[in-house]
Amino acid sequence: MTDEHSTPHPDIGSRLIPAEPTIPGLRAAAEGCTACSLYKNATQTVFGEGPEGSLLMLVGEQPGDVEDLAGRPFVGPAGKLLDRCLSEAGVDRARTYVTNAVKHFKWVPRGPRRIHSKPGAVEIEACFPWLEAEIAAVKPRIVLALGATAAQALFGKAVRVTRERGRPVPSALAPYAFVTVHPSALLRAPDEAPRRSEISRFIEDLRKVATLLQ
Repeated sequence: MTDEHSTPHPDIGSRLIPAEPTIPGLRAAAEGCTACSLYKNATQTVFGEGPEGSLLMLVGEQPGDVEDLAGRPFVGPAGKLLDRCLSEAGVDRARTYVTNAVKHFKWVPRGPRRIHSKPGAVEIEACFPWLEAEIAAVKPRIVLALGATAAQALFGKAVRVTRERGRPVPSALAPYAFVTVHPSALLRAPDEAPRRSEISRFIEDLRKVATLLQ
């Protein structure tokens, strides 16, 4: 498995980034990224998707098992919940750019299953040039971080989802920036009533963002 304390080589990713990046060009270039060791155990690079010029960019943590196999972000259980919540909030996913702070699936084996393992500072730092290039290519009006890993990758380690959720976060990356929970956290709620409540709150977060898309 990946050495959490291995030395990152973000310059490797930076060297691969085209001088005039487009999303197709970045996606193709990222397939060869070895800036951290996660590529060794992942099926493939899972790059972001959505139209350039999207007003809204959603940034999650990393691809999961389903995404790793499919090569697309947010297509597993959390992605399906995200789609439902976006729809209820009046946000069209087809017009939204979705990506992750880390582009390879980090996992540990548990019997026949591959279990998600939280990426560390090494992987986040190594992958940040790709995320930065995506933002530069898309030029979104709003960047929304889903979960603590994405929030800290985008806005710094001092950002806390519980504290900043629901209000704008100062950022040079886009005119508007926000943080909220990751939809996978909603799926982990132990009981039905708290889960429904947290999903409703998540939809309200998305509605706040949707008002800025008008």
